[in-house]
Parts: sequence; structure tokens; C-alpha cells
Amino acid sequence: MSLREHLAGQRKRVDAELDRLLPSETVPPEMLHRAMRYSIFAGGKRIRPILCLEAARAVSDTAEGVMTAACSLELIHTYSLIHDDLPALDNDDYRRGKPTCHKKFGEAMAILTGDALLTLAFEVLAGVDSARADSRVRLIAELAGAAGTVGGMIAGQVFDLEGEHREPDPLLLESIHRAKTGAMLRASLRLGAICAGADEDQFAALSCYGEHVGLAFQIVDDILDVEESSEGLGKTAGKDAQQHKVTFPAVYGLEASRRMAERERQEAQDALAPFGERAAVLRELAGLIVQRKT
Repeated sequence: MSLREHLAGQRKRVDAELDRLLPSETVPPEMLHRAMRYSIFAGGKRIRPILCLEAARAVSDTAEGVMTAACSLELIHTYSLIHDDLPALDNDDYRRGKPTCHKKFGEAMAILTGDALLTLAFEVLAGVDSARADSRVRLIAELAGAAGTVGGMIAGQVFDLEGEHREPDPLLLESIHRAKTGAMLRASLRLGAICAGADEDQFAALSCYGEHVGLAFQIVDDILDVEESSEGLGKTAGKDAQQHKVTFPAVYGLEASRRMAERERQEAQDALAPFGERAAVLRELAGLIVQRKT
């Protein structure tokens, strides 16, 4: 089976579990639940859930509650996209090739939809009955920290806003992206490791992989915003430059940014040495993240 076939199968499994976890559109309040499902199932590569699943597989054939943990990551990620696209933040009309949540359902409903997905993520993690109580606490703490304000996703979003119209600076750039994108991608690996009962060395190795692959992901994202069309990206291209964002191409230029992404890919793959062939998919994923066009 090719990597793309494997990833397609994993996406189907994740989508089936998301469908189970999300309230039906017929459950009141119906419009909120329609908006939640619209945003979750608008598309997406499911990179974070798949990283979680593959991290667990690198450690063990048995991982209690890993699919639910994987889906909690997608719930948080989609909430963050909904709020990012709002007029008060990035003000984008398209996401994943479709009208953004606020364009489809209005700003108030989009805000509430993001709130609902964030809340649901922790509800489903707390309800993973197949995992031990101490593991559930670790999962919740890990996800909350990665999504939060001290080195987490929200901190990165604040640094990103504060960096607009400032002179591009390497230290500011790193603080933005290690928090805004990197924290959640690293958490994806850590949640899988926790579910699989990883020891300290395995947990550290997967965390290291997550840090490097997260930075590679963001570097490539910044490059694609410069080079790809809106149709290809599924969102408005060129927004970073229009909003004077601090990005890797703005700080280092395109060619140096490409070299940095390649270096991060290599370091991510090197971190997987202790797992041997059990981490084959994670190795290939690092390459795919750097080579992707969307």
C-alpha cells in the first residue's frame, strides 16, 4: 500500500469517528450543530490526527483511546481556523476551498461554533473510558497546554497579531511559529505517545520529531502563501504579505526558507531512529509535509 493510500484510509477512520462524536444536525441548537459539521467536514488533510495515530503505532500495537484523542486535535484545529478567519483576525472568505464559517453562518454563529468545538475536544478526551484515569489527565493537560497562552497556539496567534507591520525579526518569527503551529503539531505526537504508553525516551524522541516537523510545516506554509494560487491553496493566497506578517520568506527569503524546511525534515526523521521500521509512516510524512503544494 502506498503512503497516499494509507493516509486516505486513516482520514476515513478519523472522519468516521468525528461523525460519531459530533452532535447530529437535528439536535438543538440545530444551526450551531450544522455549522460545526460544516466546518469539520469542509475538507482538510487531517495531519494532526494522523500524526497522533502514527505516533502511537510507532510505540505499540495497543493504544487505548487513541482515535478519540486524534479527533480532539482536529476539533481544536478547526476551532482555531474558524476564529482565525474572522474579520477581527485574518478576515478570510475561504477555507479549504469553501466559504468560511462566518461567511456561511454569520460572525456570531462562527464565534460560537469555534467555542463549541473547543469545548467538545475536552469533553471527548475526558470521556475516553478505555484509557486509565491518569492517562486521561495527561491527555487533557497536554492538549490544553498546546492550545493555550504560555508557549501554546493562542500565544502564537497573539505574537502574530502583534508582529504585523513590524520589521521582520528572526526571534519574533520563531516565537510566533513554535507556538502558533508547532505546539499543536508536537502535541499530536505526544497524545499518541501517551495513549500507547510510551516510556520517557520514546516520548522525548516523538516530541523532538514533532518540534522539527512542526517547524517544517510552517516554513512550507509560508512559502506556499507566496508561490501558490488561491485556488490551489483553498484559501486566499498572498495574505501574509498583504497583512505584513512576519514569515520565513519575509525574514530569510524563499531559497533560504526552502533549505531550512529541508533541514527540519532531516532532523525530524533522524529523531525517529529509536523506532526503526515502526516509524516508517512518520518518516514518509515528514517528507510529504516538506514536498506538499497545498
